[in-house]
Amino acid sequence: MQAVQQQDFRALVEHHPRAIMLSTTEPRIAYVNRSFQAVTGYRHEEVLGESPSVLSSGLHSPEFYRGMWESIHNNGRWEGLIWNRRKNGETYPQWLSIYPVIQGSRKFYAGVFMDVGDPAAGDERLASLAYYDPLTELPNRSLFQEFLKARVDRRQGAVGCFGVLFIDLDFFKSINDLHGHDCGDRVLREASRCIRTALRRNDVLARLSGDEFAAIVEVENDLELENIGERLNRVFQDPVRVDGREYFLSASVGGAMFPDHGRTSADLLQNADRAMYTAKVAGRACFRLYSAVESEQGRREQRLSEALIAALKTAPEQFRVVYQPQFDLDTGRVVGLEALFRWLHPEFGEISPADFIPIAEQRGHIHDLTEHLLRCVQSDLDSVSEVPLPQGMRMAINISARQITDARLDQVLGPFFDRLAALGWRPELEITETHLMSLSARCLQRLRRFGEQGVGVAIDDFGTGYSSLAYLHTLPVQVLKIDRQFTRQLGTDARDARIVSAILGIAEALGLEVVAEGIESDEQLEKLRQLRCHRGQGYLLGKPFGWSQVVDVLIDGHQFRYDYVAS
Repeated sequence: MQAVQQQDFRALVEHHPRAIMLSTTEPRIAYVNRSFQAVTGYRHEEVLGESPSVLSSGLHSPEFYRGMWESIHNNGRWEGLIWNRRKNGETYPQWLSIYPVIQGSRKFYAGVFMDVGDPAAGDERLASLAYYDPLTELPNRSLFQEFLKARVDRRQGAVGCFGVLFIDLDFFKSINDLHGHDCGDRVLREASRCIRTALRRNDVLARLSGDEFAAIVEVENDLELENIGERLNRVFQDPVRVDGREYFLSASVGGAMFPDHGRTSADLLQNADRAMYTAKVAGRACFRLYSAVESEQGRREQRLSEALIAALKTAPEQFRVVYQPQFDLDTGRVVGLEALFRWLHPEFGEISPADFIPIAEQRGHIHDLTEHLLRCVQSDLDSVSEVPLPQGMRMAINISARQITDARLDQVLGPFFDRLAALGWRPELEITETHLMSLSARCLQRLRRFGEQGVGVAIDDFGTGYSSLAYLHTLPVQVLKIDRQFTRQLGTDARDARIVSAILGIAEALGLEVVAEGIESDEQLEKLRQLRCHRGQGYLLGKPFGWSQVVDVLIDGHQFRYDYVAS
């Protein structure tokens, strides 16, 4: 009976789908099964009695093997990725488990392994779900990190390089949201096959998480890596087809080269990730090679984004509102105020709105920022509820084009409009020209309703976009704000004077009011008055004030003149 059991056990081992090798403590190879030949190319008679080092690739350091045997002696097992060599000389990644086996009075070491780099391994690659992604049947993050660490170890001190790609599918979340996660999984599986077609057979592709993938590619220089990255972009120019339907995706791809962009596996993957983020910022659907300068900018943006969220939630006192006066250039009287946000961070110091507002727009925090701005403005207005402020003033605030059709905007604008109406003031919403030119019909209809409510709509930074006269004629706006880059050269550059004159002519024809920004010299002011510009603002006329300073001047003379402020 025992002999029968031993025969059954031997037959089981002999036909096991993984390669199995027994070695003595000397060490010498004492047994190999059939799968051993399929993986290594060696027949059993060629290796029996040989040292297991016959399989060694020579790519691992002595420290690597010392750590392996220490683990076996201390833990009774070692498991991990190792690079070995086949009979034909080819090196390949092998997932190996080693543990001691006692047979009678003799001690052996059993090695069980599989070729994890073989795309044809099929279900064998899924034998250990701890290292593979069951959806795409690709190595997961853990196994990829093992691959990458082993590849770095192979190249330390040697001549040569290789590349790491970080791939993120753009807009994949919308597929899950619109069609459900089951559909999303099928699309993701097909997308992984598309990525695979852009790589070569020996390149290692893994799914890190969600819609993020990474690859190790054998290249000789940056240009080769860029070619592969661009090939990945082209793969998604055609739709991904699943169950008879077409889904449109794109990929943002970042690349890093060993050793120029990192000498450790962690640095390489991180820098490829940073390059991918740079590709996202550049507009998505493109490849970017790691750049220390761009990466530093990206890291600063990320830190600012995190600081912005934290400040809005836990430290709103870091924000304050200042008010820059707008003057009637004919009478010299103030006719309006523009509310401007300021952010003083304990670590970063004074942060320019030009830095944090675009981040708020890109990261989806612009509504929170606008809501806090309006809360601060209303608080300022309420603080002087008993003070007789002059009527007829305008209060301008900047809003993002992304907010126009957001239902939450009405909830915060309503109380603001009501408070201004109680003062006899008029609200004015400023939207940049570039954003205004790309508004949908629904957004434009919303702006028309604002106009019907007595809310002024102004085109901010006019002259920096691409307005056509035909389109400008249809826009529901009442005010054009001339960008400061045209004001700056007035008096020194005749061309800018002609541009400003042309803008004023267009505005007159369309019945629009014009505000000039950035007035900083008497010469600029005089030229604008000669051209009959309606309103103006700038440091010559008045710097942005805190609310208490504005109130003091308003109460003092009910109106204030630019000659008074400038002095």
